[in-house]
Amino acid sequence: MNRPLTDLDFITASKYVQHIPDLFSSLGFNGNARVNTLYGRTRQIYEDPKTGRHVDIFVDKLSFCHEIELARRLTLDPVTISLADLFLEKAQIVKISEKDVKDIAILLREHELGNQDNGSINTEYIVKLLSDDWGFYYTATTNLKKVRDYVETLDIFGGEDKRTVQAKIDALTERIERQGKSMRWKLRARTGTKMKWYNEAEDVENFTPLQ
Repeated sequence: MNRPLTDLDFITASKYVQHIPDLFSSLGFNGNARVNTLYGRTRQIYEDPKTGRHVDIFVDKLSFCHEIELARRLTLDPVTISLADLFLEKAQIVKISEKDVKDIAILLREHELGNQDNGSINTEYIVKLLSDDWGFYYTATTNLKKVRDYVETLDIFGGEDKRTVQAKIDALTERIERQGKSMRWKLRARTGTKMKWYNEAEDVENFTPLQ
C-alpha cells in the first residue's frame, strides 16, 4: 500500500496508567513532558531518542474529532482493539489523511462485515453508535465516500479488490442510513454543519489532508 509507518499506538485501562512512565523509561524511551503533564491521565507520548520511534498511548478512550469509549471493549481482542473500533478510530478523523484512507481501505479489503466482534467488523456496534451521534455519523459517512472514490484510483488494488471494498462501503453505508436514529441525533441533524460538529484534535503528527 506504500503506507508510511509513522508510530506505534497503544491503549490501556486507567488502572494501569501509573505504570506507563517506568515501563517506557526501562525501554529507553523519553516522555513528552508537556503532553504527559497536561494529559497524562488520558494520553501519553514517548519517543525513542535513538530511532525516533514515536509511541502514542491512550487511556480508556480515544478523544480526537470524536470520542470512542474503549474501557469496556479492551478485552474483545487479545492483541488489538476490535476491528470495529479500528474502523471508527480512522473514520472519526475530520481532516482525514491519505494514510488513514489507506488503512480503512485495507481493513475493509481484509475483513468481512458482521454482527459481532469475533473476527469481523461489527456493523451492529458501528451503526448504533452513529445513530446516536449526528456529528460522528456525518464525519464517518463523509469519509466512507472519500475512501470509495480513492480506492478507484489505487493501482495497487486490482479490479476485484476495488469491487470488494466498494461493495462493503455500500453495504455499511446502507446499514448506517437504515438504522433508526435517536432524538438527540435528529435534533442535532437540523443544525447540520452550520455549527461545528466535531472537536478540535491536537495535531501531534505531520500529515497531508486528502482533498
